[in-house]
Amino acid sequence: MEYKEILELIKEMNRSDLTKLEIEEESFRLCLEKEAAKPAAEIPAGLPTGEKNVSAPVSAVQEPAITGNAPADFQLEEVAGNKVLSPMVGTFYAAASSEKPPFVKVGDRVKKGQTLCIIEAMKLMNEIESDYEGEVVKILVNNEQMVEFGQPLFIII
Repeated sequence: MEYKEILELIKEMNRSDLTKLEIEEESFRLCLEKEAAKPAAEIPAGLPTGEKNVSAPVSAVQEPAITGNAPADFQLEEVAGNKVLSPMVGTFYAAASSEKPPFVKVGDRVKKGQTLCIIEAMKLMNEIESDYEGEVVKILVNNEQMVEFGQPLFIII
């Protein structure tokens, strides 16, 4: 099963009432599970910034907080443009190796499908490609920083 197919399954599961999905093929097994959505009255209001409500349905979880490793001047609300989000949890790498230059720098023009970075997840190196054409105006994470699913990585205008 292709990575993009798995992402589509996750998105479709989040849009539906489905709480568990298991797929098993010859040498591949995938199990996706989420808690059933609870009525809005059961979700505590006013969580302190950066805290996530793990019992909330997917649609109620706030955008991941930026960790202390992010650039100090970063303010997500202040930067306009297309956000490139991390499709997985893993380690962010700006270049293919420490001896090579980064895939992109602030000010670089990128094309749709161009490699922006690598995210290492479970010892696999995953090239993250741009969904947008434009200029990289902000890189929101540092090299070798851990990133979360859905965390903004780049801003492209």
